[in-house]
Amino acid sequence: MNLISWNVNGLRAVLNKGFMDFFIAEQPDIFCLQETKMQPEQADIKLEGYEVYWNSAVKKGYSGTAVFSKIKPKTVMIDLEQEEHGLEGRVLTLEYDDFYLVNVYSPNSQRGLARLDYRMIWQDDFCTHLKRLDVKKPVIICGDMNVAHQEIDLKNPKSNQKNAGFTPQEREKMTELLEAGFIDSFRYLYPEQTGAYTWWSYMFNAREKNVGWRIDYFLVSGRIKEQIREAKIYSEVTGSDHCPVGLEIAI
Repeated sequence: MNLISWNVNGLRAVLNKGFMDFFIAEQPDIFCLQETKMQPEQADIKLEGYEVYWNSAVKKGYSGTAVFSKIKPKTVMIDLEQEEHGLEGRVLTLEYDDFYLVNVYSPNSQRGLARLDYRMIWQDDFCTHLKRLDVKKPVIICGDMNVAHQEIDLKNPKSNQKNAGFTPQEREKMTELLEAGFIDSFRYLYPEQTGAYTWWSYMFNAREKNVGWRIDYFLVSGRIKEQIREAKIYSEVTGSDHCPVGLEIAI
């Protein structure tokens, strides 16, 4: 099974920047999007052969997730159980016969770490959600998780330790999630690979210089890690400040 995840930073904008060419060329079994920044009725997107599921933020032009799937899921769950997490369109959970798929756009702790406290609460509730699913069947988690876990996952770790996405608190929450029984598919296959990033600032020609962060992931339940066949970073694909990531898994 082939899966792709991409923070498109505005789906309507990226439709004019080669999105459909990439989609048609890859035709994954499941395509997950984050930061769609739209309501479903705001764009006419025809993807023959795909079921389409949306979780849009209440605030227009903000956040949002979507899943395009060749396989019709058994159930679809929007958001987490806690009511306070239900306004920003951050989580879509699809149940299939043999696994759960969770598409996530984790909250950013923001400039000055203004939202770090909320991020910590959200992360705990998200981890609880994943563990509950994992009891029932294996889980595949993908999306923009807004954290570079280790120093190898960003170009300039020393100068970013107090910045959103690389604080000790956020990194520890990611460690806790992995220790709860999940595997970072890219690091499972490529534990020492450097320069492997998925997000670059629009400033200072960061992408051309490959001054980036790896904050987009595919995680899987530990018991299916040996079924991972490939973990991809499509760094050549432009159109967003993120690039797509992919997972090939025998499931």
